[in-house]
Amino acid sequence: METKEQVTERGNLRYEIVEGTAVLTGYSGRDTVLAVPETVDGVSVVWIGKKAFLSNKTLRQVRLPNSLMGIGDWAFAYCSGLEMVALPYRRLEVGQGVFKECQSLSQIKNSAGKEEREDIASLLAATVGLLDAFYLFTPENAGTESWLASFDARVETQISLPDNEGFSRMLLCGEEDCGSRDTDVGYYMEQKRRAKVRLAMLRLFHDYGLKEDFRKVLAAYLVTHVKGCESEETWRVILEEHGDEKPYYELLTGLGGVTEDNFQAMMDDMGERHAEMKAYLMCFHDGLRKKDAFAAFEL
Repeated sequence: METKEQVTERGNLRYEIVEGTAVLTGYSGRDTVLAVPETVDGVSVVWIGKKAFLSNKTLRQVRLPNSLMGIGDWAFAYCSGLEMVALPYRRLEVGQGVFKECQSLSQIKNSAGKEEREDIASLLAATVGLLDAFYLFTPENAGTESWLASFDARVETQISLPDNEGFSRMLLCGEEDCGSRDTDVGYYMEQKRRAKVRLAMLRLFHDYGLKEDFRKVLAAYLVTHVKGCESEETWRVILEEHGDEKPYYELLTGLGGVTEDNFQAMMDDMGERHAEMKAYLMCFHDGLRKKDAFAAFEL
């Protein structure tokens, strides 16, 4: 067995040559954007080895070669800054935990140079992230009608689960430290609702192939958790995780989540922060009041 190295802009890649093909076995360096070459010394790179990029904190974007045949266990696990991966949209052999705890991963694109919908790249990334459904990580099927149906079925299942689902099992298995906030059932249920809100918003933002009846289900879930409801996770996720991102506020207003009854409480929550988004909500609120005034005049 022969070993090879390739120098990158800010690091190096290590390979093993096995039976005329190359396996990428490791990386060291501080590249933020990295393209793994198709070949090393004329030998095709066909495999990303086990733990090859494990726990790398600097990588943001990785492009894998079109010659790729498989990815080993935990190859990119705990790469907390990884946002985008490009790989060939065909059948790949994939090990366990390949993208475990890659919380920032939001797109898995097609590296073959073909145009793919941004929606599909985002939904495929969600199968190993928000949705936690690795059985749907099948790039060769991504975006097909049957794949989208399976994706939405999984989303619907997740949203319909009771908020306390898994809490007792977590305690019995000792998954959390005794006395930590995570052992409080109220906090646990709040985090479950937030996860459901993130899923619903993700699918509404990336709505390729979304059936109208399921769109209504997702919208209804979000509206039942806006400011002023018994639980306010839709509002909390928007404010705390997307404080200055206008599309989220536009989604909220489009769903009817800003009303005369909850507007002032939302302004109070925002305080002196997010000035542009406050201005947007104030303009929207003024429009609501004008509509109400015209409606009263017509009566």
